[in-house]
Amino acid sequence: MPEPAGELRFDPLTREWVNIVGSRQTRPNLPASGCPFCVGGLEAPEPYDVRWFPNRWPAYASGDHVDFAAAQAAGTTTVPAVGACEVVLFSPDHDESLSTLPLVHVRKIVDLWAERTRELLARPEVEYVHVFENRGREVGATIDHPHGQIYGYPFVPPAPAGEAVIARDHGCGICAEVETELASEARVVTTRGDWVAWVPYASGYPYGLRIAPRAHRGSLPALDDASRDDLAAVLVDALSRYDRLWPATAPAYRFPYLLWFHQAPAAGGDEWHLHAHVAPPLRGPDVARYVASAELGSGTLSNPVVPEAAAQALRDA
Repeated sequence: MPEPAGELRFDPLTREWVNIVGSRQTRPNLPASGCPFCVGGLEAPEPYDVRWFPNRWPAYASGDHVDFAAAQAAGTTTVPAVGACEVVLFSPDHDESLSTLPLVHVRKIVDLWAERTRELLARPEVEYVHVFENRGREVGATIDHPHGQIYGYPFVPPAPAGEAVIARDHGCGICAEVETELASEARVVTTRGDWVAWVPYASGYPYGLRIAPRAHRGSLPALDDASRDDLAAVLVDALSRYDRLWPATAPAYRFPYLLWFHQAPAAGGDEWHLHAHVAPPLRGPDVARYVASAELGSGTLSNPVVPEAAAQALRDA
């Protein structure tokens, strides 16, 4: 059975909710024996292609709907961390990854992401679904088997909420950025059908990427068959370039990264344009890019790799 989730505490300085989840402090850092995600393992007792299951150590767990506006108005500073935490297994093959799987298989992953997004948003306690992958020990992934996660939040988190406010005030930033990048081509890394992958003009991360469809689509469930195929293709293309970025480390090297999607919440809205962020933790072969005090404390990132140079390197890869 999953462990109980934590509690959300309101920070009056930032006016944001922080999840305090002490039960995750005692979760195992590495499997004691074998891989729990391989067929026959703890979390995959039967053969599978792609698979999801509830996280045993959830940051958010099912419960009653929480009215955050009412809680804040009443001066409440602690509420239950309701929602969902799920693990998605990309493949039964321990040595595969999103960048090496066949396109037809990655399409199954895209379909599962869309299915879980739809089903979680139908739950009354879930307002927002966050699909993400942490790849590599460098970003804290403790199991090497190809997998990602899905969080169902009881509110719209600050990062996507901020993008939505800007879109409402100034128009869709993703639509404008895709148009600008395709016209310039200086930072475009690859395109696959409707989807474009580019290094943002003001990227905060070395070799960071944004990936989005040209068409203004709000969420993973909103993608039609053709766009889902294109998303699978652009993910394989873009992510495999990371593995080839530094030839001396190829072909065995698996480049670490953080990947997440921003998409429309349960309430919907025309301001939402589905897109993915990729944030690598490296600025060179085996050279970590640390977010230090000046950046974390100020909220202003400093990127040592010029975005145009990063895009060229990824195109060359």
